[in-house]
Amino acid sequence: MEIKMTDSALKTPTDLKGNAVKAVAHALNGLLADYYALYLKTKNFHWHVSGPHFRDYHLMFDEQAAEVLATTDLIAERVRKTGNTALRSIGDVARRQSLKDNEAEFVSPADMLAELRKDNLSLVESLRAAKELAGAANDNATDGAIDDWTDQAEQRAWFLFEASRNV
Repeated sequence: MEIKMTDSALKTPTDLKGNAVKAVAHALNGLLADYYALYLKTKNFHWHVSGPHFRDYHLMFDEQAAEVLATTDLIAERVRKTGNTALRSIGDVARRQSLKDNEAEFVSPADMLAELRKDNLSLVESLRAAKELAGAANDNATDGAIDDWTDQAEQRAWFLFEASRNV
């Protein structure tokens, strides 16, 4: 006998209710899509960086990619804890991401640094918008977690900026 599962079978019990919580989950899934897009772009640049600062950029991109990837699980689990469902596929990521992919055959190291900095700062804007929604929904846990994710994105942007300065 086959048991048919539906989204309702995945409903996690929570005291958070209503459209405000659905708006938070929607924002978190958008963030999750952007985190996956940023992860892949950062790894792409890690794999394809070249030039005199190769080692420094290669290592920094790898560190940043690992941090971004680690956050994806936290975001997805937060969505589930609010009684909602997280992204399910690469297609879902593609439909929801706001960060642009970079499929160029060659990207200069300076352009890599600038693009990743811009993406991280865009992520900060999205995180702040999600934080407002979490506050309106009385979702204290999401509200607090977003503070950490914002700080991490700001630090990545700062490192990318400093690495790009002409000394």
